Amino acid sequence: MTRCARYAALTLVAAIGVGAPVQAAPTLSAPTTASTPTLSSAGQTDALLQKVHAQLRTDAVVKGRFEQLKTVQGFKQPLRSSGEFVVAQSKGIVWQVQQPFASTLVVTPESLQSRGADGAVSMQMQASDEPVLRTVNAMLFAVMSANVAQLREMFEVSGQADQQGWKLHLKPRDVLLAQWLQSIDLQGHAFVQKVQLQETRGDRSEIRIHDAAGSAHLSAADAARFP
Repeated sequence: MTRCARYAALTLVAAIGVGAPVQAAPTLSAPTTASTPTLSSAGQTDALLQKVHAQLRTDAVVKGRFEQLKTVQGFKQPLRSSGEFVVAQSKGIVWQVQQPFASTLVVTPESLQSRGADGAVSMQMQASDEPVLRTVNAMLFAVMSANVAQLREMFEVSGQADQQGWKLHLKPRDVLLAQWLQSIDLQGHAFVQKVQLQETRGDRSEIRIHDAAGSAHLSAADAARFP
């Protein structure tokens, strides 16, 4: 797969069903070594994430609704979308856009699949063909589920936590992600409530989560939405 195709995959995940146009990919520079946190900063990060973990529910399945606002460089008006989602451990994420146009993005550890309003598959990528998908998909799952262990591994983390909730600012360690993604800001309590993604080229997405609810198992209907 070409570098443009790789970047298109990343952009699709960033757009997460909004339908934002894929712009030309920037040149990806050679990998560099990520910075290693000092012992003091690592201890502070661990303490912060322990506070976040203490507030989070650890349900195997989380469902809810979302509203998203995506600002794209070169477009005067932001792109708005809304719909529902399912985040399931060991399965992945179903992100179903209902407005303004119906579409579904299904993310699993090994694949990325886009479906149209009729349910037909319009795009599919396999991690066996493009290993970078494993990193991208793991990042998306860690963000949407606020998996503190994965977040600690994949990002430089700062933020705050108190009884009212928590906020995290994330900067990617992975050199490929860092060339596309500048930062992520998460906010929540028992569940993630708000996600902000800032891309290096200037595009920005804000996702607000509503009516999140957890359960121990996928329903038969939700399980059928995964490939």
